[in-house]
Amino acid sequence: MRYDYLVFIGRFQPFHLGHQQVVLDALKLSHKIIILIGSVHQPRSVRNPWSYQERESFIRQSFSKEQNERIVLAPLQDFTYNEPLWIRLVQEIVNSIVHTKIASKAKIGIIGYEKDKSSYYLSQFPQWDRVEANNVDDISSTDIREEYFANGTISTTLGVNVSIGLEKFAKTQAYKEVANEYHFIKAYKKQWECVPYPPTFVTVDAIVIQSGHILLIERKAQPGKGLMALPGGFVDAHEALKTAVIRELREETRIKVPDPVLAGSITKSAVFDDPYRSARGRTITHAYLIELHGETLPKVKGGDDASNAFWVAFADISPQMMFEDHFQIIKAMVG
Repeated sequence: MRYDYLVFIGRFQPFHLGHQQVVLDALKLSHKIIILIGSVHQPRSVRNPWSYQERESFIRQSFSKEQNERIVLAPLQDFTYNEPLWIRLVQEIVNSIVHTKIASKAKIGIIGYEKDKSSYYLSQFPQWDRVEANNVDDISSTDIREEYFANGTISTTLGVNVSIGLEKFAKTQAYKEVANEYHFIKAYKKQWECVPYPPTFVTVDAIVIQSGHILLIERKAQPGKGLMALPGGFVDAHEALKTAVIRELREETRIKVPDPVLAGSITKSAVFDDPYRSARGRTITHAYLIELHGETLPKVKGGDDASNAFWVAFADISPQMMFEDHFQIIKAMVG
């Protein structure tokens, strides 16, 4: 065999026959394959509907006992706005599996195919050989999810056990919630079908912190109904960004702090523009870090698009319950 280990990174939403063929090819070339399952610890959404445990099960059930003995699975977190940290995490996971002391001696490669610009990560590991894989029949996970959540159709490009798993999932409340969001997004985007170019939306988000706590809201409506989020929203046509973030913050949290104090407490701002950050379309948000001081957390109350507003200790923030990329924004702005 040419390699001791081949690394295969993906979201596998879901694991289809194209992915399966890559693994089979890798097993012919290497002693073991390390499959890193990305985008873990996220709420269910149309783009990421299945948990790490569910995807792990899909993969394991797609191979024989003997093949599974040569397959190592591991979860991989997203660091959307900190690529070097994500690369470091991949390296650390692989080293821990291979064992750090012998990793430098092992013959390691990374296998994958260039499906679009999102596959550029394959070139970020020059210490490992690059192994090109074929995109079998141009199978697309996006198309599979589209058919599945539009009308419950299970693609023929899935393995038997994955198909059975999706049949069972289609009977759950989780499927119903994701399907409802899918149809909401489709109707939302239909409003813009007649424009000559896809619209780009501009939003603002407030990261308000005090005494080791952060101010969050619970979303009242779709998308992301019931998820935790940063206070924020769309910028009005004749409004400056700082004015918009203070307005949205007050509308959604009713925070008992005067506007001049809020504006004077802004210590940092940054733009977050991941193309996939919002299912509603291309949405660029301007985030503002507002650092308040005092012994008592200001009173807040949900309003406007928020069914509730509350302070959460940093240690209690749950990434699985955070809307879109808001957890990633918090990590980038606060650490």
